Amino acid sequence: MNFRSFQVPYQVDEQYSTRTAYFSMEFAVHNALKIYSGGLGFLAGSHMRSAYELKQNLIGIGILWKYGYYDQARNQDQTLQVTWMEKIYSFLEDPGIKFQILIHEHPVWVKAYYLNPETFNTAPMFLLSTDLPENDYVSQTITHRLYDANVATKVAQFILLGVGGAKLVDELGFAPDFYHLNEAHGISSAFYLLNKFKSVEMVRKHLVFTTHTPEEAGNEKHDIYLCHKMSYFCGLSIDEVRKLTGLKDDQFNHSLVALRFAKISNGVSQLHGHVSREMWGKYEGICPIISITNAQNWRYWADKQSYRAMEEGNDWAFDDRKKYLKKRAFNNVIADQTGKLFDPNILTIVWARRFAGYKRADMITQDKERFEALMHNKKYPIQIIWAGKPYPLDYPAITQFNSLVHLSKNYKNMAVLIGYELWLSKRLKQSADIWLNNPRVPREASGTSGMTAAMNGAVNFSTDDGWIPEFINHGHNGFVVPKADYENMTVHEQDEYDLNKMYDILENQVLPLYYDNYDTWRQIMKNGMRDVRFQFDSNRMAHEYYELMYK
Repeated sequence: MNFRSFQVPYQVDEQYSTRTAYFSMEFAVHNALKIYSGGLGFLAGSHMRSAYELKQNLIGIGILWKYGYYDQARNQDQTLQVTWMEKIYSFLEDPGIKFQILIHEHPVWVKAYYLNPETFNTAPMFLLSTDLPENDYVSQTITHRLYDANVATKVAQFILLGVGGAKLVDELGFAPDFYHLNEAHGISSAFYLLNKFKSVEMVRKHLVFTTHTPEEAGNEKHDIYLCHKMSYFCGLSIDEVRKLTGLKDDQFNHSLVALRFAKISNGVSQLHGHVSREMWGKYEGICPIISITNAQNWRYWADKQSYRAMEEGNDWAFDDRKKYLKKRAFNNVIADQTGKLFDPNILTIVWARRFAGYKRADMITQDKERFEALMHNKKYPIQIIWAGKPYPLDYPAITQFNSLVHLSKNYKNMAVLIGYELWLSKRLKQSADIWLNNPRVPREASGTSGMTAAMNGAVNFSTDDGWIPEFINHGHNGFVVPKADYENMTVHEQDEYDLNKMYDILENQVLPLYYDNYDTWRQIMKNGMRDVRFQFDSNRMAHEYYELMYK
């Protein structure tokens, strides 16, 4: 294969012939390639799989993280231990591409690795590394840890993705019509492209941007002088940067700059598009923000046997399959990690995703009396499982995780798991009867875990945020906490309202349905599986990017 005038190595479908380079800090394409932390990576991974299925003219650009995000282990008392393990990937190919970029006014060697589409059924992907003997140790560490806590290292990572990615595309001779930034981490590419195209107008013609953050405080900002010192602006002075970006203060706001440099951008659900337009509308010179709702790859995630039984109308096979999936996860994962024996006949609630404050992992435990009654309910017994990775330096989230671990020691029907990678995510979705999701509205831009849960016959039970308003029809294909006037509530009032509503729905609707009217319950499962099948399959999403963003 010629990596100096690179073409995607399959027959491109005519309607997807526009050449696109897709930049993302993380990709979750397979359990064997641990270069992801959470939802952003799961989304990017599904996008790459659908680009391959639809035969789109698209390549993925990411970073080869030597230690990944981190590995979850346990301390002696079963609390969370953060460990860093070197990853070695024999399946990545060496295209023989090495080049230099400037970081901190210092040349840094970058090597590209190639993920062949045939390996995991993805679009062709190139992953960048600075972990090379030609570099000094500090430069080598740029690609050690995903989202490094050191601010200068993080800025260097953003330069590598943006500038390094854009330079790699030139090295490949790929000449994309569009550079698609999945989140603003790679916006340094705009400064590289400015040197190449010589005008902001030309950069704007080629740049599109997906924003994932529904509140301004959550968007990355760094000191503009630090960015300048780190060679972020590809030779431009701070005054020139201010003039080009319209930034007035000393904070370099990555998302705002992306919105000013892009031709078009999108929020990742209908609600998030609305929230984003409202949030950024007060700034001048931003591009239009449309909505393309996130989705997940059905072919990779769905349990095909459950779908087959559903399509054949074979309820016995459908129920038998769900029991088998529950039993397999309970025996292979839960018993192994916790020494607890869960029963596949009991309603199982799963909360599993990245641990972050606004996602309120422990919300259901906050009403001690009701939680105790729920856990000891003889008439309607339940089992509950938690899993997910807090950011390794997010101490409140780690404390939340550890509190759940300690709490679980009091109950034989409660488990907290470590090792939340792609395979465990799939196992938990297969073993869940209820997929619990209770972020504070409107803090969740999309939240895609419930989509893949529905593809495995789990029923979504959620607050009304992200993609949920487009999906859940209460009591038909899932259960949803009705929205209150959250804007006029304190955080405490919002939490209390959501918690009480959640318990009311659980006690009065979910549990009686599951145990007293399983035929209706099964129908709700099937409705969810059907409704998620096409509307929230990433083939629809990848198609919409071509239709709405790359035209």
